[in-house]
Amino acid sequence: MLWAYVQASGQQSANLVDAANLAGLVSGHMSSSVIAPLRDRTQLGASTAAAQPLDSPEPTRSGLSAKQSRTVESLIGAAVEELRFGGYEHLTVRNVARRAGVAPATAYTYFTSREHLVTEVFWRRLWALPETPVDRRRSAVNRVSATMSDLSLLVADEPELAAACTAAMLATDAEVALLRDRIGAEMRRRLSIALGDQADPDVLGTLEFVISGALMHAGVGHMTYSELPDYLDRAVQLVVPGVTK
Repeated sequence: MLWAYVQASGQQSANLVDAANLAGLVSGHMSSSVIAPLRDRTQLGASTAAAQPLDSPEPTRSGLSAKQSRTVESLIGAAVEELRFGGYEHLTVRNVARRAGVAPATAYTYFTSREHLVTEVFWRRLWALPETPVDRRRSAVNRVSATMSDLSLLVADEPELAAACTAAMLATDAEVALLRDRIGAEMRRRLSIALGDQADPDVLGTLEFVISGALMHAGVGHMTYSELPDYLDRAVQLVVPGVTK
């Protein structure tokens, strides 16, 4: 497990990279053929320069009217309510449409599957998450740990939603893949800001794998969300340079 590498005292960061590679393989962000040192791979948004946050959470839709935007928001809110009452197992786009007061055919014009719908819920939560304050007087380790903690607790208070997101984001739908890319790019942007302008691409890439792997482990029940900040803090101390042992 990823957290076992973090927990073991004296482990080198190379071990953490191996565990992170496994998390990337399982999550569908990479295939076995591309497991390689981070510096030898081209990743989404590989530049360490911090990208600008998106002005809108809309991943593909453009030119929506005010009414259409309200319909999308209504469906997203209804999906969260459906998850609270019935869990992911019983979630369907049709049930969500019924709760939102929207015709099923209309709902399917915006969301092609329940996986698409749930992944967009997570993406919009991430997009709306306030930026972690960055104090350059603090060490990079402290800044990254604070950012990691904010990201890890995004859906911690909603266990049904958290479990649903873990399952939904593994789907192979094109719409889900696009949202996964958006989610990964936004997490990378936030971590890059925390590291600073001269961040090592290998360090940044490893941190991306750490947070995605940790979220997966919590999502499938191998650890609790309340445990994530401490484990992530240990991981950051292993990965980010400048820590005195």
